[in-house]
Amino acid sequence: MPVDLILWDWNGTLLDDVALCVDALNRLLAEYGYPQRYTLDSYREIFGFPVEEYYVRAGFDFSRHPFPVLAKSYMEDYLPRSAACPLARGARQALADFDRAGLRQVILSASRVEDLERQVTERGIRGCFDRLLGLGDIYAKSKVEVGRRFFRESGFDPGRAVMIGDSVHDFEVARAMGVRCVLQCAGHQTEAALRATGAPVVPGLPEAADYILREAHHE
Repeated sequence: MPVDLILWDWNGTLLDDVALCVDALNRLLAEYGYPQRYTLDSYREIFGFPVEEYYVRAGFDFSRHPFPVLAKSYMEDYLPRSAACPLARGARQALADFDRAGLRQVILSASRVEDLERQVTERGIRGCFDRLLGLGDIYAKSKVEVGRRFFRESGFDPGRAVMIGDSVHDFEVARAMGVRCVLQCAGHQTEAALRATGAPVVPGLPEAADYILREAHHE
């Protein structure tokens, strides 16, 4: 498979924020008086997009606590704490391997652009990426819209791009853009959920990089 471009998901893929998200969910449940708590495994079983549906699966009652109120509380807790989150296992090496192979790299995230810029820059890897694509402008409603606009404006061929993500949503976004996808199961969803997409699934980023570069070399 000829590859010119790597599209990276950020949360749960390059940024290892899964443990923080479990803790933040449990703190949110406690703050609003819900008794249930989640382990890493049970969190991965319920996580998904849209986020509103994930909150329903977690047990929140929007008639008592509207989703926008809960989401605001969650982000007020999550964002300051996310500064302590490390990059995922093998992230720096994977970035370097793709760079050495001459591939361009872009992050496509559902995060706000300003949060993404700060988080990437804080970790000293901003120079690895041509672009950081996030939500937050008046034209964008989803990662699919942002990604499609990038392909239109950049001239890259979606057929020569691969997305690396950690969720069923990442697979759906890639498919909607006409981009191939490799999923790694060290993030926010279970291996079983990822395998159900039919996409290649690997343990983590070193294996994702190896898979993509090996397949590209075979072309």
